[in-house]
Amino acid sequence: MTSSPLTLPALELRHDWGTAEIQALLELPLMDLLWRAQAVHRQANPGYRVQLASLLSVKTGGCEEDCAYCPQSMHNSSDVAGRPELEVEPVLARARAAKEAGAHRFCMGWAWRDIRDGAPFEAMLAMVRGVRELGMEACVTAGMLTDSQAERLAEAGLTSYNHNLDTSPEHYDRIITTRTFQERLETLQRVRKAGISMCCGGIIGMGETLTDRASLLQVLAAMNPHPESVPINALVAVEGTPLEEQPEVDPLELVRMVAVARILMPHSRVRLSAGRETMSQEAQVLALLAGADSIFYGDTLLTTGNPDVAADQELLAAAGVTPWQEAVPA
Repeated sequence: MTSSPLTLPALELRHDWGTAEIQALLELPLMDLLWRAQAVHRQANPGYRVQLASLLSVKTGGCEEDCAYCPQSMHNSSDVAGRPELEVEPVLARARAAKEAGAHRFCMGWAWRDIRDGAPFEAMLAMVRGVRELGMEACVTAGMLTDSQAERLAEAGLTSYNHNLDTSPEHYDRIITTRTFQERLETLQRVRKAGISMCCGGIIGMGETLTDRASLLQVLAAMNPHPESVPINALVAVEGTPLEEQPEVDPLELVRMVAVARILMPHSRVRLSAGRETMSQEAQVLALLAGADSIFYGDTLLTTGNPDVAADQELLAAAGVTPWQEAVPA
């Protein structure tokens, strides 16, 4: 897709957005909001390239945290059973398959409260090194970590560490009680201190207000620099979790979150993440139009469903966007 010759306003890179100001953006008429987001997106991503990221659960279930949305929590009664950690070579085989299918980033998840030293951590480091040797970006999500662990992950070549805020500071205690919002921020500080790029976003559809959504975005946009990657998730309500009765998120609400994230954080990758499986192709194209420039690629996100590769290839072709294909720096 080529950009139109429209005259667009200069990009506004700010870290001082107020919650009320952000909520006003979320409340704009949809057409006005999309225009504003497009004006930013066309400059920040003129080629309309979309990064394809593949996500694998290395350690599934049995997590000590009590996140109300998560089927992997030992506190919840979902049918997700704890499974042994995958070994290094099977993980790298999945990474190779993901690359062959077109993925640019390979993300690996461990259902832990915090990273475990010893053999599990050494295996994680080997996986990171192996993914980087394939010429892919490597991302890990594994809970809290120490300064030393962050430094070793950086030395292994880790591209990005994912640690979502989930929701606003005000709504947070209704969703999780076993880890504080401040602990999440401290983990992100350790990641950044080690020189690893930060992947950090949240989830909508967990009973939060529009002000909560604005507050979550305000915390993200206040970070300097902005997070390199901002996943925008819609709750996938899973039976056996405290949020199993939550209604499905209106796809246009997800589009609005994507659009405002793009306006606030022009150069961040805004990743259309969980909840995409239930969106029509038209709604997903609208999210790409609003500023999403990354999707998870493959039929599973940790333990929840996702469109398969063929469906995503059709989506990108219909939207006329190009997968990100640039070489990954060593």
